[in-house]
Amino acid sequence: MRCCVCLFQQSLQCSPSKMAAGESNSRSSCLNLSNSGPLGNAPPSNSAHSSPASNGGAVAAAGGMNRSAGNANPRSGPENGGGAESAVRSTPSASPASVLIYREPVYNWQATKSTVKERFAFLFNNEVLSDVHFLVGKGMGVQRIPAHRFALAVGSAVFDAMFNGGMATTSTEIELPDVEPAAFLALLKFLYSDEVQIGPETVMTTLYTAKKYAVPALEAHCVEFLKKNLRADNAFMLLTQARLFDEPQLASLCLENIDKNTADALAAEGFTDVDIDTLVAVLERDTLGVREVRLFGAAVRWAEAEAQRQQLQPTPENKRRVLGKALSLIRFPLMTIEEFAAGPAQSGILTDREVVSLFLHFTVNPKPHVEFIDRPRCCLRGKECSITRFSQVESRWGYSGTSDRIRFSVNRRIFVVGFGLYGSIHGPTDYQVNIQIIHTDSNTVLGQNDTGFSCDGTASTFRVMFKEPVEILPSVNYIACATLKGPDSHYGTKGMRKVTHEAPATGTKTCFTFCYAAGNNNGTSVEDGQIPEVIFYT
Repeated sequence: MRCCVCLFQQSLQCSPSKMAAGESNSRSSCLNLSNSGPLGNAPPSNSAHSSPASNGGAVAAAGGMNRSAGNANPRSGPENGGGAESAVRSTPSASPASVLIYREPVYNWQATKSTVKERFAFLFNNEVLSDVHFLVGKGMGVQRIPAHRFALAVGSAVFDAMFNGGMATTSTEIELPDVEPAAFLALLKFLYSDEVQIGPETVMTTLYTAKKYAVPALEAHCVEFLKKNLRADNAFMLLTQARLFDEPQLASLCLENIDKNTADALAAEGFTDVDIDTLVAVLERDTLGVREVRLFGAAVRWAEAEAQRQQLQPTPENKRRVLGKALSLIRFPLMTIEEFAAGPAQSGILTDREVVSLFLHFTVNPKPHVEFIDRPRCCLRGKECSITRFSQVESRWGYSGTSDRIRFSVNRRIFVVGFGLYGSIHGPTDYQVNIQIIHTDSNTVLGQNDTGFSCDGTASTFRVMFKEPVEILPSVNYIACATLKGPDSHYGTKGMRKVTHEAPATGTKTCFTFCYAAGNNNGTSVEDGQIPEVIFYT
């Protein structure tokens, strides 16, 4: 399983690394543990008689010299010659004029802490009263961290079982090679003081550690941090982690983000590092908002990276092998014949039989069965909406190969999924039709479909749908285009320049403005013609 624990560092990304379940593996380049870390604590000393000054040990200095209070004898007191007077000593070469260094008496640290929270917070990462040490991390990165069995057992059922259960350990040093020191310190900080100190560099390892030691409150803080920082460029990486750590709510949010920003999520560096199960979980979705040819390109990029991870040559055969079930989830029938011919057909990943069957699917009617899913994806939720721009229906409207076109704009972002078209005045008939939506300024075709529809001879409209939703942005001009082949049809009259749809549940208004489309438009205009309905989602 691949992951990245540095998801949010600067650009919220870093080079991914591998982590098996039950193993943490953040890179040392991303977690600088040699200096004060994200928790704001100096690294704990390996000496049993020192504690970080940041943990409440007072530092008294004279002549610019400092020393930690953690070096004081914890048991020194008035009865043992302790106190301020006894805490005075000179350096070995002291003379009568030598600088004296004063040390706060540790035995009386409680007097400066007015609440239980302050007293426990003082003990965090402190040798004072500690009765257990943890050797956290691996190799040169191991840190020896002091702790207190009682404090840990109160905050974690796992620690309670470790120290007080039927198989309780009696060891005073416990090795934790699978835990990052920074994450373990974050856990202890939370257990001792309820303070949450997580950041981009430590959130994933802290989440792992909180789950390992059954501290659900800290888990919740980690998940909330991830939610707030969820973006298209880290959605795949977070999805992998959410699945690894069994966080269904976070996984659901990641998938929703990928649905809404599919193209950006696929282009992110972390996409190629997801595991095959995560890739399959995404490709199975009907709600992805991207053209199928781009999904295929992304899957090929992933296969190249996976082949390298498995130390395989990136041949077409090996790409197909590592893709496995994921290849069958690419909906090749939703591509245009041009897209298929320029990409998948020449990739070598598909077999010759698959290529031939798909070409037949694109070019002949009735279309033969193919092994790939031909159900359109729809990145939309909620109820389907439609508007009608004509008040009356008349006969007859003829076709000679010229497209019916009308220009339109909307006041808010929507997704157009199809048109309603008029059918024959001569009874039940089949039509062939090409529908398009064109961006007016750039003349770019944003969506199209070569299809057909059957009509029953009435003046009703008949649905003709795009292969995938077409995003329509507010205050931008588009052209709706339909090229029909068939007998004379009904047509609309008394058209309206402005048509408003109001959502019954929310009262949200979507206003369409229609204008004449310059050029040859087969006579269709604002007042008369074809394309009477626009079918859309908000």
